[in-house]
Amino acid sequence: MRMTRLIVMAIPLLAGIIPALAQTDWELTKSFQIGGQGAWDYLTVDPQMHRLYVPRTSHTMVIDAESGKTIADIPGQKNAHGVALAPAAGRGFISDGGGDGAIVVFDLKTYAVLGSLAAMPDADGIIFDPTSGYVLVVSGRGKALMSFKPDIDPKNGKIDEPIALRGEPEFLAADEAGKVYINLMDTNEVAVVDFKARKVVANWPVAPGGAPVGMSIDTKKGYLFIGCRRPQKLIVMSTHDGKIVADLPIGAGVDATKNYNGQAFASCLDGTLTVAGETSPGKFEIVQTVKTRRGARTMGLDPTTRRIYLPTSEFEEPKPGARGPAMKPDTFMIIVVARHAGE
Repeated sequence: MRMTRLIVMAIPLLAGIIPALAQTDWELTKSFQIGGQGAWDYLTVDPQMHRLYVPRTSHTMVIDAESGKTIADIPGQKNAHGVALAPAAGRGFISDGGGDGAIVVFDLKTYAVLGSLAAMPDADGIIFDPTSGYVLVVSGRGKALMSFKPDIDPKNGKIDEPIALRGEPEFLAADEAGKVYINLMDTNEVAVVDFKARKVVANWPVAPGGAPVGMSIDTKKGYLFIGCRRPQKLIVMSTHDGKIVADLPIGAGVDATKNYNGQAFASCLDGTLTVAGETSPGKFEIVQTVKTRRGARTMGLDPTTRRIYLPTSEFEEPKPGARGPAMKPDTFMIIVVARHAGE
């Protein structure tokens, strides 16, 4: 009787822990051989249409997430970084950081280019914020947040007056209360922007992390998941006050973070995907490290299929004096990480 009572009493205590630990079975399931020229940056998933948008420097590929087939290839960029989707407006937007900077506007049905907006140099991270109804883009060298409505005139429209930042931004996220959070890579901070007031209201340090690049947000629980390169950390930060909830070790060369169903993911250049879980309220731990492939530093997550898509390629051994290994021609691929079948 005494042992039974202890077991019964323990069940509620374990209830909050077991789900997080039980969801650790992520694995590499398949890869799509895509090919084509160009490097890559942020991968964007359209969970409604099951499409993948992959910037490839001078062009952006649209790929069927089920088959891996290339559906379209949007040309005309100098240094494409990311894609934001505004389905209600029927448009997509590509941040082009080359030259003077531009935002390429395209049709979501035909993938035809509708026009190009003048932007600041080094246009980089880009998202569509459904709360404000604006497309938000950061300029690295310009140290600014840019914004515009998705129904903007794609040929003659002008972006809004940029919001100045005190550091060089990399990526961003927005909550449901009108705040925008932006990684400042050179000052090791998160800038908090009151978008309605159009001003920075706080700058929160990411220490013990540094060089923050990847960012994602859990708007319901109020967490930011920040991938830091120096030192290599996954920082969990409260959106309420900037408090560091957790700092967890990850691999080298992180470029993106995502979160889904109580777990956070950090994709790294060294070929690892770190999975962190909230094992009890406000406590995060590393629950799994998935071996991916070298170069798979960025990713997109489809919550409807519970699949993670990571672009990479095959690499040649670095030559003497080279900064790193070179991509083998026409070996670009997207690898897919998913939960075990039946879970």
